[in-house]
Order: sequence, then C-alpha cells, then structure tokens
Amino acid sequence: MLDERKLAVLRAVVEDYVSTNEPVGSKALAERHNLGVSPATVRNDMAVLEEQGYITQPHTSAGRVPTDKGYRLFVDRLSQIKPLSAAERRAIETFLAGAVDLDDVVTRTVRLLAQLTRQVAVVQYPSLTRSTVRHVELVPLAERRIMLVLITNTGRVEQRVVELPEVVGDDRIAHLRALLNASLDGCGLGRVPETVADLPDRLPEEDRPVAATILSVLLETLVDRHDEKVIFAGAANLAGDFSVGLREVLEALEEQVVLMRLLGEAGDHSALMVRIGSENPYSGLHGTSIVAAGYGSGDNELARLGVLGPTRMDYPVTMGAVRAVARYVGQILAGS
Repeated sequence: MLDERKLAVLRAVVEDYVSTNEPVGSKALAERHNLGVSPATVRNDMAVLEEQGYITQPHTSAGRVPTDKGYRLFVDRLSQIKPLSAAERRAIETFLAGAVDLDDVVTRTVRLLAQLTRQVAVVQYPSLTRSTVRHVELVPLAERRIMLVLITNTGRVEQRVVELPEVVGDDRIAHLRALLNASLDGCGLGRVPETVADLPDRLPEEDRPVAATILSVLLETLVDRHDEKVIFAGAANLAGDFSVGLREVLEALEEQVVLMRLLGEAGDHSALMVRIGSENPYSGLHGTSIVAAGYGSGDNELARLGVLGPTRMDYPVTMGAVRAVARYVGQILAGS
C-alpha cells in the first residue's frame, strides 16, 4: 500500500503525462507541483513507484510514464470526478432536449460525448427487452393492407406492413386497435407474447384470422429486433494518440459484438465503469481505456453509453462527462 506522499507523486505523474504526452522527470515534477519535498525525495518515490509497477521508463531517458496499474490506482483513488460547469450542463440539456425522436436522441448523444471528451463516443440504443409498450397503432393503407406501428416508452418506433387475409373495415380495425392497447399498454416487451396469446379467443369468430395475422407480425417484429444496435462517433479523435495499433482499435469499433461486450460491463446505471488497458477483454484494445455508464430512469436501465480513448486520457473530465450525459439522456427518454 502506498503512503499519501507517493500517491501524490503518482497523481502528479499521471496529470503531467496526460497533459504533455511526454515522459515525466522528477525535477520537472518537483517544479510544477507543490509536493512539499525535494527533487531527490521525488526521485526516490518515483523509484519505488517504478519498482512496484505503477510507472515505467519507456526508453533510456530520465522520464517515466504511468502503467495500466498506475492509471488504475489513480482512478480508484480519485477524490473527485470533475463536474461540468453550469454553462456546459445547460448546453447539454438544450442540445439533447431539441431531439425530435429516439434516433435523433442517440445521434445527438454520440456527437455530444465525442465533442465533450475528444474521444470516441459509443452509444447503445435502448434495449427492446427492457422497454414497455406505450402505444400500438393500426393504420389502414388499402383494403387488405395496414401499417402496424409499435411505440415503446423510450420513444423507439417499429413499423411493419401487414397483409390481411381479407378486407377489413375501419370500424373493425379501430376495435382491434383499442383491444391491443388495452391489453399491452405498459406491458414489458418480453411479456408481450404471453399477454396476447389468448387475445384472438376474446374476439368474434370473424375477427380471429385478422387478429392472428396482426399478432404474428407483431411478435416477428420483436424477434427481428432482438440484436441491439450500437453507434459511435469521433474516431478521428484517435489519430494523434496511436502511432501503432490504430488499425486494431478501428477494427474493434466496427464490430458491434465487441462494442456490446465492452458496454455490457457497465454495471447498474448509477455507477461508472472504467476499464484500463489490459483489463479490456479484446486484445486489440489493450492500449485503450473505456469509461461507460448505463442510462435510464429509476432502477430501469435501458442501455449504456461511454467513450473509448487512449489510456493516457483525462479520467476526471471523461468520467464526469459520461456520468452527466447518461443522466440527461435518461431524463429525456423518461419524459418522452
């Protein structure tokens, strides 16, 4: 266990290296930080930190850089995540509140995170399995064709054209619409199949084939959308941070499964997850760190968002931005 003085030296090494991208020497460290000890003492403390694996010497210079272990201790011992300014909070709220639908919310969120952190932002669409039905609409298109529209509590909209087995009048369509909404309003999507299983039996004989056709398409919609979608933005932000390994990072970003796995480690929506370097399960990302959090309302986590960048990232700022944006997105979707 490191004493407070050595922790202060480690914090100073991390902060200087993040700021300058240059190995940090003991003399410069003593000059730039009010550590209250001589350069010789700083040098001795750095030797201990290196011996214990928290910093390392990248080449034959006097400078040292943090290791994954050093960054981990720095993050774990953070006394404060840097909060956003009042102006930043207002800008985020205004920008996200201007979204017109779910796609717009997600697109704005990923752009916003990339701009705030200067990293790659990753946002997962709200999971259908965690959503509930807000409304079902049946829109007549032709005598034997309707549009089935499923709207979830998160603002997600699924649409399917349904070919009916017979001509159906507007009054019968209206009756089916009312029955579906009475049955499914507030129903979790995972419970829809069991909820509608006996619905045709509650209808007159002549309406059962039509109802069965509509329900079949509704259930197919839920199955087809089982795989969740992840989008990212800000890949250009990586260009200056990776002299080697950039190709592997970009390939990982293109893989939805990899991104889902990374975000899947976020835990509950009230907590931040930080995975540093070799802690990431994908070897191509061992030079990166992931900061992620879930978003939702109350205890209902809908999905996750976060950023990916080099291990040499400004963790207090990045963690503060991810936490704030996740909170705002959850509030907006809860009120949509």
